[in-house]
Amino acid sequence: MPSQNGSSPTVALHVEDLTVAYQRKPVLWDVDLDVPAGVLMAVIGPNGAGKTTLIKAVLNLIPRAAGRALFFGQPYEQARSLVGYVPQRGSVDWDFPTSVLDVVMMGLYGRLGWFRRPGRREREAALHALEQVALADLAHRQISQLSGGQQQRVFLARALVQDAQIYFMDEPFAAVDAVTERAIVGILQALRAQGKTVIVVHHDLQTITDYFDWVTLLNVEVVASGPTAATFTPENLRRAYGGRVSFMEHGQAAIATGD
Repeated sequence: MPSQNGSSPTVALHVEDLTVAYQRKPVLWDVDLDVPAGVLMAVIGPNGAGKTTLIKAVLNLIPRAAGRALFFGQPYEQARSLVGYVPQRGSVDWDFPTSVLDVVMMGLYGRLGWFRRPGRREREAALHALEQVALADLAHRQISQLSGGQQQRVFLARALVQDAQIYFMDEPFAAVDAVTERAIVGILQALRAQGKTVIVVHHDLQTITDYFDWVTLLNVEVVASGPTAATFTPENLRRAYGGRVSFMEHGQAAIATGD
């Protein structure tokens, strides 16, 4: 059923004319983007391309100079319960004295409200989310006592417990070991299999074709966006990275490595 603003409900995220500027310098310029429901999408581009800014702007975490973002045809204020967010691990105060289980249950506050205490149902949901990320045995550990990879998985569990329809993840693979990375990829692919939409800021170009079925190349403006097989091309990568990309051809697949 088409929404009243004309957006199709099969479009999980619609971004229109989005511009963000810091001290009058555009960080994102006139971004138009449609992300279909049910894809696992990477957002890639060079340092300073505006990847994190894009996520923060559509989630109303930073002001926009212009433009709008719609989630399944609705503005964020109306679609908040449909959205899950995993920020960069480095942006979090991990010394805050709280347990792993309490951090995960924070993902339910949007549903509960800040003044209603979580009950047994919420506790069970949080424990189930920790089981999904293989951390149930650390539920009562202080968050500061975990490794970087474990902390990342806790924040992923906090997003999972929201049971959202669209997830935004800002470099979830940064500074994690190979085992944790494989575990996170498996969870993201399982979310896609459930029909969820997952949007990931990512920097490792060599894993794009293995991990993602949709990709957006960004460098202040959208360079290209679409299915990985058709969009993750040498031409588009050179346009996004300014030619600073080398390629090794293996059959029809191009593996790209930034300088």
